[in-house]
Amino acid sequence: MYRRTLKDLTSHGLVYAPGVWDGLTARLADQAGFSALCASGFAVSAALGLPDAELYTQTENLQAVRTILEASKLPLVADIDTGYGNAVNAARTAAKFAAAGVGGMFMEDQVSPKSCPICVGNPVDLISVAEATGKIRAVRDSIPDDILLIARTDARGDDAIRRAQTYVAAGADMIMPVTKTFETVEQWQRCHEEVGVPLMATLTASTWTEREFTPEVLDQIGVRLALLPTQVLMAAAGAARATLKRLAAGEPPAEVGADALEHHEFMELIGFPEVEAMQKKYLPSGQEQ
Repeated sequence: MYRRTLKDLTSHGLVYAPGVWDGLTARLADQAGFSALCASGFAVSAALGLPDAELYTQTENLQAVRTILEASKLPLVADIDTGYGNAVNAARTAAKFAAAGVGGMFMEDQVSPKSCPICVGNPVDLISVAEATGKIRAVRDSIPDDILLIARTDARGDDAIRRAQTYVAAGADMIMPVTKTFETVEQWQRCHEEVGVPLMATLTASTWTEREFTPEVLDQIGVRLALLPTQVLMAAAGAARATLKRLAAGEPPAEVGADALEHHEFMELIGFPEVEAMQKKYLPSGQEQ
């Protein structure tokens, strides 16, 4: 199946991309009707039982991305954190993710190891503008032109706009302010107008951007790619925790699973009918199982 490019999709209007972290969530998002996916670093880290503080390795992140791409043909934007080192490291990281088949990637200007800005109270530490632009140039030179390069900035206010302008000059196709970069819709709009390229927004659960960034607002402020990075993760974790607590408390499994997917529904979701069809087509008679 042909995998459309993110550049193509975002050139025609606003695209929503839910945060996924494995093959199962990729299939679910695909079947729900989304046109793109995001390999959420927050979710990939959480799936390893870790906070989003760049504790996992490039290899672990890349493996998650490969698994997602195998499970869905939707275009995928990947979170490559800080690039896992300096400009040379970032270039190698980007090349590996490009070879895996991602349609876009975003890299931030925090020092390494990074911290999720919505999980810490104080402003995070940033690398210099010179170092950040060098990393963006190195990444741009290491990936094909049809892969969307998104420069994330964790700076705030006017500093964020100045950095964004420099990042675009270095080769970024989009700019990604974080939820704490600006405090109003008007500031986001100003950023778009002064930077001159589309923006990517994260509508992270329980943040002001999730509440206020309607499709109309997103269009107004120049956002072409809107991530939903934590909604699926929080919903899945909540449902799993509730189910496990009920089972641990001794409730009958048949009652606990009353609201879950039926067995046949889950088998269809993960592709059993396709596998059985291939078994019947290619295996000798009597060896389909």
